[in-house]
Amino acid sequence: MAEQLVVGVVGLGAMGGPIAHHLARAGVPVVVADLDEEAVRGCVAAGMSQATGLRDLASRADVVLVVVATDDEVQTVCSGEHGLLSGCRPGSAVLLCSSVRPATCAAVTEEAPAGVAVLDAALTGGVRGAERGRINLLVGGDAAALDRVRPVLAPWTASVHHLGPIGSGQVGKTANNMIHWAQISAITEALELGRRYGLDVPTLRAALMDGPTDSRTLRELEQMRFTWHAKDLANATAMAAAVGLSLPVAETAREVMQSVTVAGVAELLGGRA
Repeated sequence: MAEQLVVGVVGLGAMGGPIAHHLARAGVPVVVADLDEEAVRGCVAAGMSQATGLRDLASRADVVLVVVATDDEVQTVCSGEHGLLSGCRPGSAVLLCSSVRPATCAAVTEEAPAGVAVLDAALTGGVRGAERGRINLLVGGDAAALDRVRPVLAPWTASVHHLGPIGSGQVGKTANNMIHWAQISAITEALELGRRYGLDVPTLRAALMDGPTDSRTLRELEQMRFTWHAKDLANATAMAAAVGLSLPVAETAREVMQSVTVAGVAELLGGRA
């Protein structure tokens, strides 16, 4: 069934690029679009087709994956005379795989032509998950539309969770992000405390891995890039304000993460003070 669906991928960066390649290796016809010409050439060399524009991509695809960085980029890609929605065929589906606010997903849904399903399909698992084809997908939108596209999700996901109506996937992703950045904040502070008291950090870390504080974050800390904390936590704060909720832990993580860097974590994990 997967071979009967053509997938369009808009955005061939650290997440979209690996996803496109997993689909192509699985025998799924893929059409791609990106401003990065080198990324496009790599996809074409792997047997994918290059779209002449967003409308062209949408007109050729049964399923479109939007994998761009921001709310503004999602709306720019989807909307307008030359946007994706202007070229989508009835029966097709657009999956918003970016980390955006639920309101953005709702706005795109309102603009979608009759017969075109919009799903928010937030990606968790990071770059390593994308590279391994092990993304955990959090989806909001029509359950029947999700079932129709499941065959072309299998080559690049480890699990797919339908969380509710449109925007629900983004709420789930924001919850995931809050926990992720809070964990990093707590772990780096705890290891630094141990180092200041003269403990060997790798030894302390191994001890924590054998206890109830073990986590994937603790085990893979040196593999992380720490790139999107400001955006993720700002989104969380804005979403919480809209429902009258305060997020003191997220606010603390927002402050702490400003000083967490790849180089700093590498130095911290190296040993004693």
